[in-house]
Amino acid sequence: MNVPILIPNIFNYPFTYDSNSLNLDKGNYVTVPFGSTKITGIVWDKFEKTEKKFLIKKVEKKLDVPKMQVSMINFLNWFSIYNIVPIGMCIRLTLFNKGVVENISKNFFDPYNILNKNLKYNLNSEQEKCLSEINNKGNKFNVQVLDGVTGSGKTLVYFNRLKEIINRGYQALIMLPEIGLTTQFKKRFIDFFGFEPAIWHSATSKKNKKIIWRGIVKKEIKVVVGARSSLFLPFAKLGIIIVDEEHDASYKQDEGIIYNARDMAVSRGSFENIPVLLITSIPSVETFNNVIKKKYSISRLKKRYQDASMPNFEIINLSNKKISNKNWLANETIEKVNCHLQKGDQVLFFLNRRGFAPFVICKKCYKKFICPNCSVNLNYHKNKNFLLCHYCGYKTNLNKICTDNNLCEFIMCGPGVERIAEELEQKYPDKKIQIFSSDTLNKKKSAEKLIEKIENKKIDILVGTQLISKGYHFPKLNCIVVVDADFSSHGYDLRSAEKNIQLYHQLSGRAGREGSSSTIYFQTYTPNDEMLLNISKKDPHKFLLNEIELRKKNKLPPFYRFISIIISGKNEKKTINEALKVKNQITQDIKEEILGPVNAPIFKLNQKYRCRLLLRSKKNILTQKKLAKTLKKIKILPGIKLTVDVDPTTFN
Repeated sequence: MNVPILIPNIFNYPFTYDSNSLNLDKGNYVTVPFGSTKITGIVWDKFEKTEKKFLIKKVEKKLDVPKMQVSMINFLNWFSIYNIVPIGMCIRLTLFNKGVVENISKNFFDPYNILNKNLKYNLNSEQEKCLSEINNKGNKFNVQVLDGVTGSGKTLVYFNRLKEIINRGYQALIMLPEIGLTTQFKKRFIDFFGFEPAIWHSATSKKNKKIIWRGIVKKEIKVVVGARSSLFLPFAKLGIIIVDEEHDASYKQDEGIIYNARDMAVSRGSFENIPVLLITSIPSVETFNNVIKKKYSISRLKKRYQDASMPNFEIINLSNKKISNKNWLANETIEKVNCHLQKGDQVLFFLNRRGFAPFVICKKCYKKFICPNCSVNLNYHKNKNFLLCHYCGYKTNLNKICTDNNLCEFIMCGPGVERIAEELEQKYPDKKIQIFSSDTLNKKKSAEKLIEKIENKKIDILVGTQLISKGYHFPKLNCIVVVDADFSSHGYDLRSAEKNIQLYHQLSGRAGREGSSSTIYFQTYTPNDEMLLNISKKDPHKFLLNEIELRKKNKLPPFYRFISIIISGKNEKKTINEALKVKNQITQDIKEEILGPVNAPIFKLNQKYRCRLLLRSKKNILTQKKLAKTLKKIKILPGIKLTVDVDPTTFN
């Protein structure tokens, strides 16, 4: 008997094999010969139709792994069509190192064994009401949004919901936007439940991933806490998916297989017929629009836990304030910070720029130092004394020869977190100052130590990038200074306003979480900027309503679907010509609006030139089917790459 076997490769169809008299069913994992090698495959749900005649090879072995659920197969088939990704690449996401795990000692699952534990935490009336609303939606597919101000105790609400699900014998997936959040989250989880969740992300060791993968398919592990990739784990009995910080842009995977993990989580919940819980302090525009359309239900927490007050907002107008030469902090800002330090508060200076200076020029020859691989400035990192590209990782030293054959004389333009930290070290020599960015949190153990130091108030002043806004709980942090409220408030991205509102509300949520009075100060040259005024208002939902009207009027997402097509190659002229060829073919086949081609804002990236096309259509999955069929017809020149991004969130 012949069976269709899907293999984890770039093919968009299963291969036909002889079952070799094995008792095979849809979803079984098998070993098959493929070319000169042996490979793990999955018995799929349909054959590929073909007129070609070929030699049919035999399945070699049925693997000792519970079969993949039919719901997962259906989800992956849909995922492939929606995101225009070969189905073979989709199953690659579900496997362990392109294979499976057949045997592991049960002792490895001991840390994940459920223990009965008395809860220490009592829910307040508002939390009880939200929990009741969520429970009343039942255990079949539904999407519930838990929208609460930062520090309102949203985690406690969904922990209680989770407890009921796992007590009924089901598994659960909790998704977090950043792997750096898992350390604090794991502690809170153990404190509440008394057992460990399985942690799954890119930094999880191969050994632990092996244990977790096997534990999931054998129902030995009940709760997984993970980043985007955890969505594709082959759970045996999944009962709920929780997406924490659902608005976070980090849920968008924009390299390799491109997808939005939040949206795909909702889809997987639909195929599994289980509830999906979206957690947020400010919903994404897409989620808020679905609430308005009553596709999603919503529960709201309007007060902070134990009635802690939200931080106050103060704007420091730099246009009429004195700033000392070569400094970036106004005297008034320092006076405000001094008051907080005297009270024993921790202080955070926020600037979303890594390194010391975002670009460097020579004051003699006026040369600006650009990455040779990308069309972006090189950033100066003083701590390591090199120029660095934040896109491709290119590094170089500062020893540059000028036009007069002497060394260049550099001017460091603008501040990064290192520069602000240096200024603070001069002002506060007796204070413990620490930078909080991806450069300082690049190793798991160092990250854990740093977070522990902040929690135990062994650090007085933090200088942090966007990473610090992600949901950390720092009890003594009661003062936040936004160093440059003008720099990141604007941009050409259609989502820039939404992203900045979310960023600054998340950031302000780090302050005053234990009930102490707290303030967030915005240094700005534009105190009447609409963005700042929106941030300082207590109800961000008014901004979301205005944004939805604006998007509807201009035929933008979520009312229309955008599909980005990026053509890249090392030869600039060939890349542009191929982009025109692709546009012409799409225009012939698909009666939808297609914009471009235009040079991408970052035209050169990793030594490749990039052109963009943008397809705008009404929301209908048929568009993806038509586009996939059209792209299959186009013969792309060697050395040219075509990438498709359905529902893009950035346009770099």
